[in-house]
Amino acid sequence: MHEQLIPLLTEATRIACSGITSQGQATLRASLDQACAVPAVFSWERKAVAHAEFFNVLADVSARPRLAPVLSRGAGFAYDLMIIGGRAADGIVINSRRRMLAHLDAEDGTGAALEMEKHLRILHFMGRLASSGGQLASA
Repeated sequence: MHEQLIPLLTEATRIACSGITSQGQATLRASLDQACAVPAVFSWERKAVAHAEFFNVLADVSARPRLAPVLSRGAGFAYDLMIIGGRAADGIVINSRRRMLAHLDAEDGTGAALEMEKHLRILHFMGRLASSGGQLASA
């Protein structure tokens, strides 16, 4: 199921990013800043929720309201992956979001979507490692 959801979220992200405004970009930056402000040391679950909220914000700032259900599902999916991956995912998420925002600054919606795909695949891989006790489980 996870392998099928990643391409769907990638395409939804690409569509959402294709016409995003500078105000939308600022809102996404604010979402990242807010997530970064949550200390992972005390509550990784709370910080994972804040990071996952990025998908909901992307749905809100998109000019395409039909994407909202897909991107909202992405929030839950990303949260689950971050919880499984643990606190080690924090830096990965932050750096990926920054790269995605840099693509948006360059008006590269496709690059932003590919960054999101890479990010989700890395989290999925981390989750597979975590659930196999450090040995890669077959997909």
